[in-house]
Amino acid sequence: MQPQNDLPAANDKPLFTPGPLTTSRTVKQAMLRDLGSRDAAFVALVRDVRRRLLALGGVASDEYTSVLMQGSGTFAVESVLGSVIPPNGKLLALVNGAYGRRIAQIADILKIHCTTLTLPEESALDLDMVAQVLTTDSAITHIAAVHCETTSGIINPIEAIGALARVHAKGYIVDAMSSFGAVPIDLQAAAIDYLISSANKCIEGVPGFAFVLARQSALAATEGYARSLSLDLLAQSRELEHSGQFRFTPPTHALLAFHQALIELEGEGGIAGRAARYRANYVALVAGMRELGFREYLAPEDQGYIITSFRYPDDPAFSFGVFYERLNDKGFVIYPGKLTDAPCFRIGTIGRIFPRDVRSLLGAIHETLDEMGVVMQETRAR
Repeated sequence: MQPQNDLPAANDKPLFTPGPLTTSRTVKQAMLRDLGSRDAAFVALVRDVRRRLLALGGVASDEYTSVLMQGSGTFAVESVLGSVIPPNGKLLALVNGAYGRRIAQIADILKIHCTTLTLPEESALDLDMVAQVLTTDSAITHIAAVHCETTSGIINPIEAIGALARVHAKGYIVDAMSSFGAVPIDLQAAAIDYLISSANKCIEGVPGFAFVLARQSALAATEGYARSLSLDLLAQSRELEHSGQFRFTPPTHALLAFHQALIELEGEGGIAGRAARYRANYVALVAGMRELGFREYLAPEDQGYIITSFRYPDDPAFSFGVFYERLNDKGFVIYPGKLTDAPCFRIGTIGRIFPRDVRSLLGAIHETLDEMGVVMQETRAR
């Protein structure tokens, strides 16, 4: 199903990034309204946003609750880690990229006992290794994993990891920042206790808050654990349930935009419809980049359709700084690399963009390579 709002996003440059993203004109227009944080209309909107998020997650309100938290996605990750792990608990952070490392860094700063299982950035999380750590370290109380690690674009097997969490009776935290809303996730089947995502990712809202889908029974058992006043997940949940309001000033305009974005996601056919468009963007991108001579960093079986890392060309005439600026001058915004072991840049295929936008980007990349005098290795071999 085509999106109901298939209009140009505005005169902004399309963002081929992992977020913030290109948003629809109607999402932008939704912010052209002022509402008080205690206004009955705003309270009703927050209630509907929370209801829609649970529906999007495919979970019932008597099993899970939707907790909105001001700030970026990292704020919500810190809120979960700092609120749900007991004082004598221990976290197993599964790491194959920058955002897994960030989870471990947050735990360290919060003085949470943490052990890490670190794999190369091109490797999906290894289930046998996870099982071995859980078997040998009985002190672990919680596991944290990143679903789509946008450092590389890899998709980690969160359902299989959840099965291990269930067998070993561990709390399970999933950073689904760059996947929720466009990659199917069965929270119950994956035994997820806390799923974290953000307004400005696949739901195509704007920055300002993040959210947690929390298992009611797990969250209720965290009384007294919070290591922060403003990021206290249980306190935030209780206030939203009690009054429908945030404890502290909410990002009203971002929530207005997000509500509209949720309506547009539903109109596109929900997660399945959005996944189809993003996958079409990805297929067009990879086919075109391969034709130009670029190589992906990941093996195809590990690559998601959210963001793709491409290796730098071997030609010494290539400079990413120049490449980026010339594309930017042509009206296209891509993303620098974040890998530690390979020079790469990244191109996102999410947000309010379509295959036609990808094809326009590919044309600009071809033109830019010619301007820079870059000869691709694959092209030389032809």
